Amino acid sequence: MHKYLSDYMKQMNRLLEENKSFTEADLQRHLDKIGFMQHERLIHFLVTMLFAIVLFLVLGIFLVTEAAFLMPLLGLILVLLIPYIFHYYFLENTVQKMYVIYDRMAERISRSAQQE
Repeated sequence: MHKYLSDYMKQMNRLLEENKSFTEADLQRHLDKIGFMQHERLIHFLVTMLFAIVLFLVLGIFLVTEAAFLMPLLGLILVLLIPYIFHYYFLENTVQKMYVIYDRMAERISRSAQQE
C-alpha cells in the first residue's frame, strides 16, 4: 500500500507541475482514490487503537498481578503497535495531501472552464 500510494502521489504531483489540464473524469477518479484511502486509513486507525487498548489492558494486568509471563506479550504487542502507528501516520498525511491535490485539480478545471 505504501508503494502504491507513494507512486500515485508522485504521478499526480508530476502532472500538476507539468500544468496538465484535467477533466471532470480525472477529478472523479482522484476523488474515488481519496475515498479508498480514507477507508484504508479508517481500518488502520481502528486496528491501531485496538492494539493500543490491548497494550494498556495487558500493561494494567501486569502492573496489578506482576505476572512475568505477560512481559513477552507486552513486547509483542508493542512491536506490532509501533509499525501500525507509523503506517497510520503515513496514510493520514498522504490523504491530507490528496485533498490539496484535489483542490488544485478543481481550481485548474475551473480556470480552464472560465477561459473557454
